[in-house]
Amino acid sequence: MYNLIIENKELLKLLYALIVGIICIIIVVKTDKLFRLSFHQGIRYFRNAFFFYGIAFITRYFVGENYFYTLINKDYFYLTNIVFEYFLIMAGFFLLYSLLWKKIETSKEHYISSLFNAKISLFYFMTLVIVIMDYLWQTRYFMFFSQIILFVFAMVISYSNYKKNGKQHRFLKFYFIAMLLSLLAWILNAIAALYLQWNQGVLMSVYSINIIIFLLFLYGVIRVTRKW
Repeated sequence: MYNLIIENKELLKLLYALIVGIICIIIVVKTDKLFRLSFHQGIRYFRNAFFFYGIAFITRYFVGENYFYTLINKDYFYLTNIVFEYFLIMAGFFLLYSLLWKKIETSKEHYISSLFNAKISLFYFMTLVIVIMDYLWQTRYFMFFSQIILFVFAMVISYSNYKKNGKQHRFLKFYFIAMLLSLLAWILNAIAALYLQWNQGVLMSVYSINIIIFLLFLYGVIRVTRKW
């Protein structure tokens, strides 16, 4: 079974990206409609997170895996990986911000763009610094560690929200579980990179966990949007 997975890993990567991409599109469409009905600010930052996740996975697995261009131009490979990393990190920041916005924003800021504003620009800058550091040192360790720290905070906040309001908002339960699994996935990714030289078996496990995470988010979004 392990050999079969390894032999077909490229096909599985494309299937993985396709599944994640479709899930992201559905989540973005449904949450955008929900935001237009409710004007809940956390929803639009949540929507932005999956918009960025979708761009990241499409860039990495459908554009970046174009072997013809990769073979003739190594800069193309590096560029697509940089774009992938940038949007992936920004998506994580948007997820965290979707939990923090009430403590940071004022009511006057609700009419400002959720993609481009003074507070979000800080995340763009932090992401740029992380990506540049990874590029200069030819590694992804800065991305791994930043996301592990980010999802530790996100998991703690989502757990606190679940304990306070979980009975009224069942989506918070799925949110917490998804954050916990996201943290696990990033830790496994870091272990695979640092100690296992990108062991394909571990990476396939990470892909499986990621699909579960995105499906959890999708399930939660569908349950919430059914009420509207």
